[in-house]
Amino acid sequence: MTSLRAALSLVDSAVLAPIYRDPRGRLRLVFIRRGPHGIHGGQIAFPGGRREPEDPDLLATALREAEEEVGLEPGRVEILAALPVIETMATGFRVAPFLGRLNGAPPTWRRQETEIDEILEEPLEDLTRPDAHAVEYWQLPGWPAPREIPFYRIGPYKLWGATYRIVESIRDYLETHDV
Repeated sequence: MTSLRAALSLVDSAVLAPIYRDPRGRLRLVFIRRGPHGIHGGQIAFPGGRREPEDPDLLATALREAEEEVGLEPGRVEILAALPVIETMATGFRVAPFLGRLNGAPPTWRRQETEIDEILEEPLEDLTRPDAHAVEYWQLPGWPAPREIPFYRIGPYKLWGATYRIVESIRDYLETHDV
């Protein structure tokens, strides 16, 4: 009963995982690094956020947030897949991720300065290098003991948690689908 109660109180949210081919033909994923404030401060993520009452569905949430956070016009995005929903019990979110291919040339990004510190365009092949993936034991606030945390290295940053799990879903999707 406790887990059911916890699941019912999760906040619906959505993210867009933008993907495109660069001029060299490499697939690139677009990430953001959140500003230092808030529950996910400093983390690498996909553009996204909580569902607002005016959003007709979670896809609309993902597209709205991507436009607000990085200036990505919804008309430039072709949705390839709704990926498996992720629940983040520690922070209380139910995240609906959408994989979206960017049509045309990559846009000129417009970063929402109050929330986003950086926009990162990471070649997918860089995430498959053996040295890009690691596992460490972390002790985070509220955890009774250290936990094993898998992550990807993106430059000086660590991509972990829900975003890590979404990247794993994207990799699974790309094993059977062309982009």
